Amino acid sequence: MNFAAQLFYSTYLQERLEQLYSPKPAVKDSEENDPFWQREELRLGPEQQDHFHKVGPVQNGAAGRRPTLIEPERMKDFGVEELLNGDVKVHETGVVQRTEIKLKSPPKTRRLSEFRVVPRPPIQYLRFEDISAAAFRIQSGIQKTPCTYSRLSKQYGMEIFLKKEHLQYTGSTKERGALYLLTSLTQEQQRKGVIVATDCNFSMAVSHHAVELKIPVFVIMPSCCTSSRLRIYRDYGAMVISYGSTSRDSQNHARHLASENGYLYVEEDESPPYLAGLGTVGMEIYEQVPKLEAVVVPAAGQYGLLAGTAAAIKHLNSQILVIGVEPEGFPLLRQSLKTDGPVRDVHGNQNTKLYGDLVERSLGTNTFHLAKTLVDRVVSVSEEDSLVAMLRFQEFERSTVDTEGALGLAAILAGQLPELKGKRVAVVVSSANMDLELVRQCVDRALVLDDRVSKFSVQLGEWPGDMAKLLDTLSREDIRLLDVCHRRHSDRADIFKAKVECVVETKDKAQSAQLRKMLSERYPSLCWLDR
Repeated sequence: MNFAAQLFYSTYLQERLEQLYSPKPAVKDSEENDPFWQREELRLGPEQQDHFHKVGPVQNGAAGRRPTLIEPERMKDFGVEELLNGDVKVHETGVVQRTEIKLKSPPKTRRLSEFRVVPRPPIQYLRFEDISAAAFRIQSGIQKTPCTYSRLSKQYGMEIFLKKEHLQYTGSTKERGALYLLTSLTQEQQRKGVIVATDCNFSMAVSHHAVELKIPVFVIMPSCCTSSRLRIYRDYGAMVISYGSTSRDSQNHARHLASENGYLYVEEDESPPYLAGLGTVGMEIYEQVPKLEAVVVPAAGQYGLLAGTAAAIKHLNSQILVIGVEPEGFPLLRQSLKTDGPVRDVHGNQNTKLYGDLVERSLGTNTFHLAKTLVDRVVSVSEEDSLVAMLRFQEFERSTVDTEGALGLAAILAGQLPELKGKRVAVVVSSANMDLELVRQCVDRALVLDDRVSKFSVQLGEWPGDMAKLLDTLSREDIRLLDVCHRRHSDRADIFKAKVECVVETKDKAQSAQLRKMLSERYPSLCWLDR
């Protein structure tokens, strides 16, 4: 290149180097000072209008190096090389541990619990979680019985749904509690076996399900037990032993065998597993009957069915009424509620033939408190009402139940629950275990109580045809003749008279009233007799 170009280039290069490495002007407080990025004026100096290029040419050496956009002083914070006047400096960064800040302890204050005692919530003896767990555990071994609409609903002015627990395999709802009780035993107890005594629904339920679970079971029965009942236990697979003349003798012998051989003596009590199993009835009723308003439950035996069902129903809907029904001759729960404590024994007219499975039981403390808290009302029914209810089951439901199973319907038939008119009511039919001969006697007695079977006597002359006229009259009225007895009088005043006693059956009370009126008009000597 020529001399003029060299001179111009050297002059430009000298001025440019002075701009790059001259001392930097101080930054005013009003100007923005970014700690990382500086403005163009601070890096390159003030702008000059007579220069056309802002950066130097790219060449070897410090003069051609592109300046960094970060302040060299800030490079120390990152431990990066710093370029100052062509010298390379390396800054090492070290981590300095922060001083630990200790928090001050809060000021000493006295809590409210130090001044007054906060009462703890009472421990629930039977929780809904226990009932739900029992329902899951026994669902494979228990039948989910139907809860069907009854044809007696229109007759009594309410929607009646019958929970037919008598359709269980052993004919009793106590299977639920017995099965969950057996499944709750330890493996050692299940291996040794269980032993029961007395002839009742609970013993049959334990015998059946213990065999199904492959648990050895022994049944101690008194000698008064009928052969048909003993056959039932043997058919279930239990080892039956006859001992003693009463139930107390068999119970004492069962406890003796249990203590000697390590068996577990099982009896109907108020243990939580047993009550939780019985409470599953309430869960099924609530599921099967929509818009339920009341539940009528037999309160008999250990009253576990009433307590468990009430616990389940009240947890699901506290507005549903729970009503317990017990025999009039054994009002154990009503007496306990009056005295505000469980009564162990009630002295009354107890029919052990009809309620033998009930009168030997007692009311436990926990069961009493559950019934007192959860049951809305307890009523008692007479023996006559129970027998008539058994008859209604056979006529309208085509099923045979025992007196305990008919208690719920008996309260409705007797008119003791007028507050249930027009409501949806579920009635628990708990059992149907009764000997055939006893069932026949109960039905005969119920027909008399229902004014369906009547007995009368009338005096007839010894003239031929008088007896035929009486029988013809009964035939025209469509009256069924069950029995007739023709007797001659020894009294001289009625030497030409004969006394005839007849037992007849009518269709209903209306036909019975019509028969009484017709015979009274034709035979002045008519006399109605009690059976």
